[in-house]
Amino acid sequence: MAEARPVSAAPGDASCESLTGLPSLDALARERLGRLMQEMYEPVLDEPLDPRLAELMQELQQARDQQS
Repeated sequence: MAEARPVSAAPGDASCESLTGLPSLDALARERLGRLMQEMYEPVLDEPLDPRLAELMQELQQARDQQS
């Protein structure tokens, strides 16, 4: 798995107060965070799914199809 790189920003650059007064991320910080998360999780998407989990998901889908 890729090492997570810290997102560096000067105080006040990456966050701002929202209308509720809670911290929020600006567009640049969200974009940066999204890219970093994508880099970090992309290898996980390439891993094979556990056969038992795949079987359970298929059974769930069949049950949903029968209810429709």
